[in-house]
Amino acid sequence: MTAKAQSPDPLFPRSSPGSLIAAALLVGNSVLMLYPIVIMVFSAFKTTGEIFDAPFSVPDFTYVANFTRIWGETSLPGYFINSVIITGSSIALILLLGTMGAYALARYEFPGNSAIFMFFLAGLMLPLKLAVIPLFLQMRDFGLLDTRFGLILIYTAMGLPSTIFIMTGFLRTLPTELEEAARIDGASEPRIMLSIMLPLSVPPMVISAIQNAVPTWNDFFFPLVFIQTDVRKTLPQGLSVFMGEYTTDWGMLFAGLTIAALPLTIIYIVMSRQFIRGMTAGAVK
Repeated sequence: MTAKAQSPDPLFPRSSPGSLIAAALLVGNSVLMLYPIVIMVFSAFKTTGEIFDAPFSVPDFTYVANFTRIWGETSLPGYFINSVIITGSSIALILLLGTMGAYALARYEFPGNSAIFMFFLAGLMLPLKLAVIPLFLQMRDFGLLDTRFGLILIYTAMGLPSTIFIMTGFLRTLPTELEEAARIDGASEPRIMLSIMLPLSVPPMVISAIQNAVPTWNDFFFPLVFIQTDVRKTLPQGLSVFMGEYTTDWGMLFAGLTIAALPLTIIYIVMSRQFIRGMTAGAVK
């Protein structure tokens, strides 16, 4: 018995002009996205003179003076630690509170369910930066100015609407038979959530984490407004000190940018499989 031949894709056959055009567009987009990153990394291994004389040339990768100087002679390690603490704590709170709220909205019916969900959706339409003045006054009254905890609370509030939107939509697609079978076996509600629902919700949790980690890690506005002490500055805010009014050490600046971009790049590469699974969750029944 011979295996049934797989039918060709009716939309884009392998040798069709449409597939070639799609492949060319994807390759072109990849080059367009990677080009600035490659130039940034190349410039991190050059002196300022080499950056202006030969900006597109391949550098001598054994030249690591920019990295040793910026890590050993500046406050960059402290900025890096502050960004790790603030971003990591914010993402942990966003996932904890967002998953709990989304689970309640998705799996339980109660009066006001839709109103609460729409309240969180409204947070996607109103940028928090519009309320920076009353937010500043409120943070001042609570004594949270110039503190890492104040920034963590701000980023958590910013990330909850999108996380609840993503998690609620995914949790509603899970079959109710899973919960019913667990209840028949005597499982409690927290047990059902922790042992059954959360393991199935890893892909959308990864999407929520990456979606909120990138703007939190790269944010310059809120640290500039709420942080005044140098020892509490984050990486984007701290890197601005390397740009002088008259002179700028571009080699050190590009080295700092490379260090700043490295953690999120590694996390995305490691979690890319889960990220893709989350993006396609629900596409196929």
